[in-house]
Amino acid sequence: MQNLTGYFKGLADSNRLRILNLLLHGERCGCDIQYIMGTSQPNVSRHLTYLKHCGLVADRREGFRVFYSLAGHRQGALAPLFEFLGKAFKNEETLRKDARKLKQAITTGSCTVSEWRTYPAVTRTRSTAASGARARA
Repeated sequence: MQNLTGYFKGLADSNRLRILNLLLHGERCGCDIQYIMGTSQPNVSRHLTYLKHCGLVADRREGFRVFYSLAGHRQGALAPLFEFLGKAFKNEETLRKDARKLKQAITTGSCTVSEWRTYPAVTRTRSTAASGARARA
């Protein structure tokens, strides 16, 4: 029950929802998130830390950059939650603007080393399960 409470506390802030929306499109460097949100690095870092501590986000360091991704998004209890969020976020104008800005930043060569992807956390869940079933057969 404590994990579930933590997840919903993590979702109870518009800035954290914006961050999760960006991470639904794939792993992101902290500076990309800061650029898209148009806010200070300490503010973004505070929200990312909160999301990490409640179990929704994972991070990894590569040189001087830190990359963030959805935690355990391909399996377990979080997969349906992230699938729901992906659907719900499509109806919110601010989140759609963030996604468009991210796509444009990637296209024009922002600091990210990623590619633009349409909600891979949602689509990979299904394709990974299908390929895993085929591999076991």
